Amino acid sequence: MGHGARPRRAALTAALLAVALTASLTAGCSGNGRDGEDGRAPRPTATPAPSRSAVAGSPLAVKIDNVRAARPHTGLGAADVVYVEQVEGGLSRLLAVYATRLPRTVGPVRSVRESDLELLRQFPLPTLAFSGAQRALLPLVDRAPLRARSPDEAPGAYHRGTGRAAPHNLYLRPAALLPAAPGRAALTTGFSYGPAPSGGTPVSARTVRYPAARLTFTWSAGRGGWLIAMDGEPAVTTDSGRPAPATVVVQYVRIRTSQYHDALGNRTPYTETVGSGRAEVLRDGRSFAGFWSRPAATDGTAFTTADGGRLDFAPGQVRVVLLPAP
Repeated sequence: MGHGARPRRAALTAALLAVALTASLTAGCSGNGRDGEDGRAPRPTATPAPSRSAVAGSPLAVKIDNVRAARPHTGLGAADVVYVEQVEGGLSRLLAVYATRLPRTVGPVRSVRESDLELLRQFPLPTLAFSGAQRALLPLVDRAPLRARSPDEAPGAYHRGTGRAAPHNLYLRPAALLPAAPGRAALTTGFSYGPAPSGGTPVSARTVRYPAARLTFTWSAGRGGWLIAMDGEPAVTTDSGRPAPATVVVQYVRIRTSQYHDALGNRTPYTETVGSGRAEVLRDGRSFAGFWSRPAATDGTAFTTADGGRLDFAPGQVRVVLLPAP
């Protein structure tokens, strides 16, 4: 072999190794985090896991679809707190928080929003399950003090259901993300529970509206909670019948336009949950006017009556509707 052939062979070998290495890295970073409306780039799957003690003391938060095509939901009955948020097009989406028990399945799971990162700061290193995120939002998700677990990071925790078209058919197995329910101590929401304050106004039903969504809460003495209708249809779940949260909170907040948008160009609303404002608490068939306060992102949200007393919630699930302040 001539002396000129050796450099050429060495160069060819180096080039082939470079191609193989690139292919290997690309395969290792691939994922299924696209959820239709929010195309996102694949993310590396080698995210360092925190210690078991940190996970065990932190709740699970799941971003859940709430359009008509996503109903009925699965696993909502086991949630301790369910937040209702405004998203693009005036529609609503849910963020369910689990601490005292984990359902077998939750869904349909959808994409995270910037507002969720602020809302979840009140919990110690929560695990966030979501289907994906807008590409520009991913750096914020990665820097947030939480365990981000989309199908990219935990593909074995998710599966596609039958009978529905994507993106409304992605479901989570919570046991694949948490070894066990962390317990009530993980609910660092700032909520207080106890007997109802004096006064209040008897209410049989209360309707709240977003630009393109409507929720009605009807008191059921037999269930000891508020039956929910969404867009005029009774809300049901596939595994536990009709949800009936013991307490419904209408929390009036500032909702502004963020810098992000969906695939259709609709700007994403940003819901500000740090600050203070008016609130209405529904429990025991009565409505109580009050106020909410969350001085810092790492604080929980306290609710008080009009005269400054503590506004306790009824034991059981709390449904918090984050509604634009009038």
